[in-house]
Amino acid sequence: MNKLISLVLKGLVAVLPIGLTVYFIYWLFTTAETLVRPLVLLVWPVDYYFPGLGVLTCLAGLALIGLVVNFYGVRYLMKVSHRVFENIPLVKSIYGALQDMMTVFSLSNKTEQQSVVSLEVQGMQVIGFVTGEKMGQRLFGDGNLVGVYLPLSYQIGGMTVYVELDKLTPLDVTMEEGMRIAVTGGVQSKTKS
Repeated sequence: MNKLISLVLKGLVAVLPIGLTVYFIYWLFTTAETLVRPLVLLVWPVDYYFPGLGVLTCLAGLALIGLVVNFYGVRYLMKVSHRVFENIPLVKSIYGALQDMMTVFSLSNKTEQQSVVSLEVQGMQVIGFVTGEKMGQRLFGDGNLVGVYLPLSYQIGGMTVYVELDKLTPLDVTMEEGMRIAVTGGVQSKTKS
């Protein structure tokens, strides 16, 4: 019986990450297709519509928005809308959380290797991410303090601490690899040689 349970668990470990990833991608595409299809059909003849056109339109629209956001007038409108959302009581909590989450995801686009650091805490080495190099000076009047985000393993959360720059040791890993190590508690599905 233990052998059977062990085999089932091994099968689950092998299938679950692949299955959930494929399902998430499928869900994302079908949701985008369902939401965008009625808008596409407003300007595109039904006879020429094919499955996937909604997703392609969605991707093209996001790319266009990414391009337009760089224009001065649009940046001004974005700042105005940001101020409006920040002044509405319940909306500012949701908007701020979503904006912060997108900022965390965009941190992985940093190319600086010193963004992933190690911090010694009571004899232990903790992996962190430099997030605010100028915020320490603004908050505490000390230009040597930098913000370091310390994620918690297997949770969506963590804490930000402000420490002296010379207390940090840069790690030779990418932001993506550092986040994976920190969030999964050091358990990795593959090792790099």
